Amino acid sequence: MLGMMKRILFLCFAWLLTHPLTAAAATRPDILFIVVDDLNDWISLLDPEAPISTPNLQRLAARGVSFSRAYAASPACNPSRTSALTGISPATSGVYGNKTDWRLALPDAVTLPRHFMNHGYRVEGAGKIFHHHLAGAYHDAASFHHFLDMPWPPDDPMPPAKLNGLPDYGTANTDWGSWPKNGSDALDVRSVDWCISRLQQSRKGPLFLACGLFRPHMPFFVPPAWLERHPAGDQVRMPEVKADDLDDIPAGGRKLMANAERFYKGLMDGEKVVPGSWREAVRCYQASARFADAQIGRLLDALDATEASKDTVIVLWSDHGYQLGEKECWEKFTLWEKATRVPFIIVAPKLARAGRVCDRPVTLLDLYPTLVDICGLPAPAGLEGVSLLPLLKDPTVAWERPAVMTFMCGNHAVRSERWRYIRYADGTEELYDHAEDPHEWRNVAGDAVHQPVIEDLKKWLPKTNAAAAPDKKEPR
Repeated sequence: MLGMMKRILFLCFAWLLTHPLTAAAATRPDILFIVVDDLNDWISLLDPEAPISTPNLQRLAARGVSFSRAYAASPACNPSRTSALTGISPATSGVYGNKTDWRLALPDAVTLPRHFMNHGYRVEGAGKIFHHHLAGAYHDAASFHHFLDMPWPPDDPMPPAKLNGLPDYGTANTDWGSWPKNGSDALDVRSVDWCISRLQQSRKGPLFLACGLFRPHMPFFVPPAWLERHPAGDQVRMPEVKADDLDDIPAGGRKLMANAERFYKGLMDGEKVVPGSWREAVRCYQASARFADAQIGRLLDALDATEASKDTVIVLWSDHGYQLGEKECWEKFTLWEKATRVPFIIVAPKLARAGRVCDRPVTLLDLYPTLVDICGLPAPAGLEGVSLLPLLKDPTVAWERPAVMTFMCGNHAVRSERWRYIRYADGTEELYDHAEDPHEWRNVAGDAVHQPVIEDLKKWLPKTNAAAAPDKKEPR
């Protein structure tokens, strides 16, 4: 009997070590964790002249700090989300592609939501947080007390036929148009409705609530009322494309962009069948992004109706950017600005002055250490980002770190406030001066005068290039 009592006491003590219900835990702020899929920088939050109006992102930014030079660690869903949620870079983990089995590559990683769960938080979520592939096989159930799964396919039920009239372009997901007919059936509406219900519930202890919005991920489906209010035809604002833009792209860059270029060229071929399909695709992307912003507004309205709203820490980020034809590419999967720059907002009441903009370069790897720092939690070992708390307190503080991005093994970009340097696995390079060339139309890596810049940025390239981890092949 005595041995049994000792064992029970030991188990209780071990549980308390990983689930501390201390007074400090009880008074820690709630976390509202918002992730948007494929939202690029062509938004009014980051550019007042942009065609995508994001009033709710701007409303959120007015409450905290918006990072104008924030970058994904990788321009693809799975490696970007994995790195942000584990704090471990793709170059270290070998999680490079959307099919990589991230949990097999990182079996011992304590995810960000799991870390908060281990320190007394009730952790819940809905929508797309981890990569959604193979019927949700990449989701980490151990990171949540309760999670509303996404359907598979995400837009189930799908239209009976492709809406864009391009049956031979891509797959059923490479589509755009008015769907579903009833706006309340839209995936993101359902996810936000569920998250609102969790905000409204009474509870004990702090809440970590993750809300993942699927739009504007392809297919660019938008309820009819939202698409109808968006400019159409010649009124659609199109990306600026330079005819000879790819002439100075080295071999490493041409190899890496092959997939994104193929989709772009396939879309152009589609215009022979359906003239104006590129323009309509861009229109539907813009409308999808505006629809996602409206769902964020609904979530903020619900939060503001609660007693905890004034103390809630809010984080919003997109997993990577999106190319709509810039540099003759479609989607992501390149190391250029348009595929990697993201909206990133942190609201930290009592720690940061509201309405500030930070122009220092940061990455989503910094998200994990920043949140644990804000909430006073111990940081787990192995995090590769740094806390942005100094920038939240003073966005103008000296900051020497550039942002580093990786796509596939050995390919990296380094972004300072002025420059983007890219070095590919074959040793070829690109360098862009954003003070003079914001579109990245002129690769100046070969200019001798810029070699000191390259040497300085090269110091920040990852020292490790892990072999690619295996792909996941089976649905859960």
